[in-house]
Amino acid sequence: MRILLTNDDGVHAAGLKLLERIASQFSDDVWIVAPETDQSGVAHSFSLSSPLRLREIAPKHYAVQGTPTDCVLMAVRRILSDKKPDLVLSGVNRGQNVAEDVTYSGTIAAAIEGAMVGVPSIALSQSYGGLEGRERPIWDAAETFAPRVITKILEIGIQPGVLVNVNFPPCAAAEVKGVAVTTQGRRDAELMRVEERRDGRNIPYYWLMFQRAGFTPGEGTDLEALAAQKVSVTPLRIDLTDERERLRYAEAFVGE
Repeated sequence: MRILLTNDDGVHAAGLKLLERIASQFSDDVWIVAPETDQSGVAHSFSLSSPLRLREIAPKHYAVQGTPTDCVLMAVRRILSDKKPDLVLSGVNRGQNVAEDVTYSGTIAAAIEGAMVGVPSIALSQSYGGLEGRERPIWDAAETFAPRVITKILEIGIQPGVLVNVNFPPCAAAEVKGVAVTTQGRRDAELMRVEERRDGRNIPYYWLMFQRAGFTPGEGTDLEALAAQKVSVTPLRIDLTDERERLRYAEAFVGE
């Protein structure tokens, strides 16, 4: 099995090194094509107005001056054009990608692109707790549970047009309370705020800031699973059509 690894934290990220160790349990034919620098939050963007620079940093290890989507395209259409990957693994991201995160995440976007080019794709993210956890995330849950979760997903199979989003709880592996198959959750609408600051010349500038107000996770969601210290496994579709709403609109437009 040929496995392509990528991420949005950058080619030198600790989570990507962890993912390489995980992938090596499945195959000797593992390739890394990842962004040269941190691309967190770029979502499913790709480069149309600037060239892509490619740098080989070691055998089967490449850095791309571009987005995670660029990396998958570069891998499938150029580097591995002789034989495209059998599996795309994106991550392991430093920080969870649940609820609204999936619309912003470059980690998810790489898996989306993998699915779009016809390769079974899995995104993997390690949640952490608070600012201290961001600086020193505990990778134990991902390292322990990722191989068995990936194995089970491959046994079940990934249908065309679908990717799988896996999130590991912010705790030691011994404290993980199982695996939950979940739906995408939703947080409070006031997720983001814009904070004004002043530079040395008193000219204002702005930061986009997360604000995590208290809320109750929906039942059966990825948010609930992580709160319960469970691994969350969420199948996501590329097709964003809301079928129930499509039928309601179709009725309304009859005769138009």
